[in-house]
Amino acid sequence: MADNNTIARPYAQAAFEIAHESGELAAWSESLGIAGELLADGQVADYLSDPALNDERRLEFLTGLFSSAGAKLLSGGDRRGTNFLKLLLEYGRTAVLPEIAEHFEALKANIENSVDVTVTSATPISAAQQQAIATALEARFGRSVTIETQLDENLIGGAVIRAGDVVIDGSLRNRLDGLTNALIN
Repeated sequence: MADNNTIARPYAQAAFEIAHESGELAAWSESLGIAGELLADGQVADYLSDPALNDERRLEFLTGLFSSAGAKLLSGGDRRGTNFLKLLLEYGRTAVLPEIAEHFEALKANIENSVDVTVTSATPISAAQQQAIATALEARFGRSVTIETQLDENLIGGAVIRAGDVVIDGSLRNRLDGLTNALIN
């Protein structure tokens, strides 16, 4: 069976094309992001997989849920958003909404010539350090950079930078592991 990323890719592409043609990339991005977060919760997916529910009831549930969460385009008021949900329900693909949202964001970032970066460090990173990292990454990737920071005390020191498929591991733990391997071999 295909994995969720393989399944999600064409749906994300279709949603992206609709959003791009209509000039609503930001609105679709926000709605898909909210939907993806809600569907990442296994309880919602479990409820939707109940065989006692038909697609009409599932659609009603999802549009109500998305409406209360602020996902405007998927809340039943937008014909394209509703049709998109109907398509996902018809083919049993609502569980891949988190992956659809991720692929959509990647397509959006590509056209906007930007990249989202996650910097994971052992201690908080100052604004000046974030700016220095952003400047260096913008030069490396030739794109504008948006940084999100996370803390992971297991790193000991240093940082791990993730930008799409690129991982730059400058953590102390990685350096110690490399030193250990060098000494063993």
